Amino acid sequence: MPARVFDDPVAYAENVLPFLLRAPARNNLFLGILDTLQRRPTIYPVFHLWLVEEEDEVVGAALQTPPHNIAIAEPRASDAVDALVAAIGEAGIRPPGVVGGVEEAQAFADAWCARFGGEHIAINRQGVYELTAIRDAGATEGAARLATDEDLPILLAWQADFIAEAVPDHVGDDDTMRRRLTALVADGGFWLWESESGDIVSMTGASAAPPVGVRIGPVYTPPPQRGHGFATALVAHASAHALAHGVDRCWLHTDLANPTSNAIYQRIGYEWVCEATELRFTPG
Repeated sequence: MPARVFDDPVAYAENVLPFLLRAPARNNLFLGILDTLQRRPTIYPVFHLWLVEEEDEVVGAALQTPPHNIAIAEPRASDAVDALVAAIGEAGIRPPGVVGGVEEAQAFADAWCARFGGEHIAINRQGVYELTAIRDAGATEGAARLATDEDLPILLAWQADFIAEAVPDHVGDDDTMRRRLTALVADGGFWLWESESGDIVSMTGASAAPPVGVRIGPVYTPPPQRGHGFATALVAHASAHALAHGVDRCWLHTDLANPTSNAIYQRIGYEWVCEATELRFTPG
């Protein structure tokens, strides 16, 4: 069961989408990256795409946009993960880690270390949530507005603050992040909450993960502005806007070490789907 390698994201999507859509919430990160590769190819100029088939049916898939982790989808055959590990390793690719649902990420990391040595450690635990209807839109002063190019300096600064606080071991680069945020703003996919005094107090993104969903995040409010309900109202607004403009559901990932944010999102209407994780490879 060898893995197939693709160099065309459009052709890859045609083959892999039915497989991913068996569990779209669990695979929402994968869907979002695949959409970016098709619509905004300059964001990730280097990428790797793999899938595994059994009797003409896709049973496994993984992708990478270096220098980021391998993103793995939930497999449908026990040996699909081994096939992916073999193909990735034999191509000379050495990813920093893997991200995905706990079971598939763990299976990939175990198989990778068994084949190539070293160990893996958990960087974080994430809750994956899905929303199909707003239950509580929150109530606070101010209003949401779409970000513009003029807001990019604060978005970039807050994105860096978010990473430092929520995922300090994140693997990435500033140039890719700038391209990603610039494109998201151009697509009308970044929201800000503005207080009645005109201050920007919270931000969140809303990025496409077609054909059925939108990914909400990152969500960030500077510490001095927390506790006023700004993030709650902003996430509810961005989610409601997405639902009103052609998607069936919204997804977001939370830090399971932060019970406050998990409770807030559930109050808005987000419902638990599964646990995801990021595992980092380390020398043995």
